[in-house]
Amino acid sequence: MTYLVMAYMLVAFAWWTKLLFIKNQDAFKAKSDFMEIVMFAEKKIQNTQELYATPEYIDLAAKYNRQEWMILGEAIFFVISIVIGIWLINRGYNRVIETARQSRNFLLSISHELKSPLSSIKLTLETFLKRDLDKAKSNQLAENALAEAERLNELVDNLLLASKMENAYTPTYEEFDLVALTANLVQRLSLKYPKSKITFVHDQEAVNTVADKFGLTLVVVNLIENAKKYSFGPADIKIELIQKVKGIQLKVGDKGVGIDDKNKKKVFDRFYRIGEEETRKTKGTGLGLYIVKQIVSTANGKIEVLDNKPKGTIIDIFLPNSEKPKVYIANES
Repeated sequence: MTYLVMAYMLVAFAWWTKLLFIKNQDAFKAKSDFMEIVMFAEKKIQNTQELYATPEYIDLAAKYNRQEWMILGEAIFFVISIVIGIWLINRGYNRVIETARQSRNFLLSISHELKSPLSSIKLTLETFLKRDLDKAKSNQLAENALAEAERLNELVDNLLLASKMENAYTPTYEEFDLVALTANLVQRLSLKYPKSKITFVHDQEAVNTVADKFGLTLVVVNLIENAKKYSFGPADIKIELIQKVKGIQLKVGDKGVGIDDKNKKKVFDRFYRIGEEETRKTKGTGLGLYIVKQIVSTANGKIEVLDNKPKGTIIDIFLPNSEKPKVYIANES
């Protein structure tokens, strides 16, 4: 309906603009004809050609020519204003719709992410109360409950961290070996996902850097978890760490479903997840890549989503050398 109203306004304005041009031309013709009659009567001119050369006619023609340009200029300005207004209204409307969709998806996903581990823990406790289990079965159930509790704890931590990212997050800088840190994280996640292939490639045996160790830990873990999540079947993940003159380049690539061009920037928005929550098969809240982007931005770094040939995604991060850390903790070792 809005577009119909806008279209009607443009058509109506075009019509009134045309009428103004016609009226302006009619007024000019009437005045020039009257001027010609008066000058003939006063014997200032002998024919119409002489009229066109008189100063009075030239001034009159210039005046109406300026009026035509004024009408045209105002028409162009009005049309541009209408087009910009339509664009702003459409952009605002799309943002409201997108925000509403993200909020709905977040509520659906967070409800599922909270309910699933709680239900599992509740079922485990009920099993312990109602049945006498042997030690092996008890240990298995206890390990499952602990894993669900850890998953719930990570979810709450991510929610709290995401709420701090806008204003309250302050990185703590310290000196550490980034190669050793990444290798330890890869080893830990390889044990967590034994069916996945996680490869770590680095060009130096040690990369000592002054950076936010906690933040980089979250970056690496979230990127690997995200790559695993969107690799249906056994994941094949490659982490590359490259020492540059002006900083460090970190690449995390997978051979999963990939990200289309229109979503490559949106995936870093808070709570944004591709697709609809009702038909989604992957778990999550849309906070992982948001947290990664915020940590990288805090370190004045750059992050980009690239296509991994022949399929999959590469998250390419560049972190510049830290010259003036906000908080520095000396390495005790």
